[in-house]
Amino acid sequence: MSSTPDTARLGALDGFFRITERGSTLGREIRGGLATFFTMAYIVVLNPLIIGTQADSTGGFLGGGDVEQAKLLVAAGTALVAGLLTILMGVVANFPLALAAGLGLNAFVAFGIAKLPGMTWADAMGLVVLEGIIILLLVLTGFRRAVLLAVPAQLKTAISVGIGLFITVVGLVDAGFVRKAAGGPLGELGVGGFLAGWPLLVFVIGLLTIIGLYSRGVNGAILYGIFGTTVLALVVEAVADVGPRIVGPDGVVQNPTGWGLNVPALPDSLVSVPDLGLIGDFNLLGSFDKIGVVAAFLLIFTLMLADFFDTMGTMVAVGAEGGLLDEDGNPPHSQRILVVDSIGAIAGGAASVSSNTSYIESATGVGEGARTGLSAVVTGVLFLLATFLSPLVAVVPYEAATPALVLVGFLMMQQVGQISWDDLEIAIPSFLTIVLMPFTYSITAGIGAGFVTYVFLKLVRGKASQVHPLMWLVSVLFVLYFGIDPIKSLLGVQ
Repeated sequence: MSSTPDTARLGALDGFFRITERGSTLGREIRGGLATFFTMAYIVVLNPLIIGTQADSTGGFLGGGDVEQAKLLVAAGTALVAGLLTILMGVVANFPLALAAGLGLNAFVAFGIAKLPGMTWADAMGLVVLEGIIILLLVLTGFRRAVLLAVPAQLKTAISVGIGLFITVVGLVDAGFVRKAAGGPLGELGVGGFLAGWPLLVFVIGLLTIIGLYSRGVNGAILYGIFGTTVLALVVEAVADVGPRIVGPDGVVQNPTGWGLNVPALPDSLVSVPDLGLIGDFNLLGSFDKIGVVAAFLLIFTLMLADFFDTMGTMVAVGAEGGLLDEDGNPPHSQRILVVDSIGAIAGGAASVSSNTSYIESATGVGEGARTGLSAVVTGVLFLLATFLSPLVAVVPYEAATPALVLVGFLMMQQVGQISWDDLEIAIPSFLTIVLMPFTYSITAGIGAGFVTYVFLKLVRGKASQVHPLMWLVSVLFVLYFGIDPIKSLLGVQ
């Protein structure tokens, strides 16, 4: 019996992405791509609020217009670059990993670079492009992958577990389920220790729905949970008129029981024409004239180290969740993954939307069963559509999307039993890696603490010869990274 054109096309798709070989199906890949997109689509709304609302040291906003124009430009550029890079990741690396403007990195660019005396947004984005070029060179020379291979397998497991705990905390905090305690250093439950407000009820219902569906073995549990909770949020807002939760410049929260990030409401228009005027609006070497060579290189170093290890941790964690790692804890085609991710930094800076990097929210898609780059292609296509459908993307509130992060965090935490907790040389570094990621809100800080402690323990126990030379080098770099402020002060750099 001869195959039909549709069957032949499906067979070619299966052969290219190795869907059957990796134990997946076309349906799982599509559902995984959808789940990943709706879990991280917030970046199209959030990135403009971080870099689009901030003026550089000269008082100018991105694009040269006012703040409202800047936000529209950043939203369109964010969706476009994320879409192209995520499709590239799926096709080139065949890995279920999505990319978008990096949180933390974008805040550092906005508040730590663009506001330096004399710096403009074009100068700041030029530094991001330079950082990406350096990272790409490190990948092409094999250095970045060599570092990945030098990390002990159990430390990689600790990185995955730590990221699982980290994204759980991110989900709880973004939803407002956990908030900074009044007068205290850490968090508290809801508002004043109580789960107050309709949005938190929506989050709890969404979390229980996803957990219930997943425990029953329902295919698409996470995606159905996000969709259903979004519909519930729309109904709640239409009936109760809750409004947004707003943090004022003085840190005082107005309407603390309101929605986080965006208020769920059907938009007046489903389609908007994107303005891509930010593409190419960067000055590659402008920062060297404005702040000096030493200061510029220190900023590039800071960006580079954060970008370098965030990605390593993310791709290992996503690969571990999908059962895609080899016996040494490395994902397939790791070199290709690193190349695409490095291009992300260059593309993000060139489009003036900040460095793009791999997103741990990709684990949500893997939790739906995605195992190949086809899911990344699906996510990327949705991001491209979001350049036209940005009003629709803004419908999904944090409270509907973040329950998925909590469940995925649980799935990633299950790997903790693979760590030898009776071996202090691996247990203590693993412990610090795991706890510091959520407590510092930084994947890089957790990885750095684990690496430095691992090398230190080998040294004090007379086993320095067992440490891979690259682990020594990376640990020294992390010491410099953690001490960057005293170093800048010593060098007289502002």
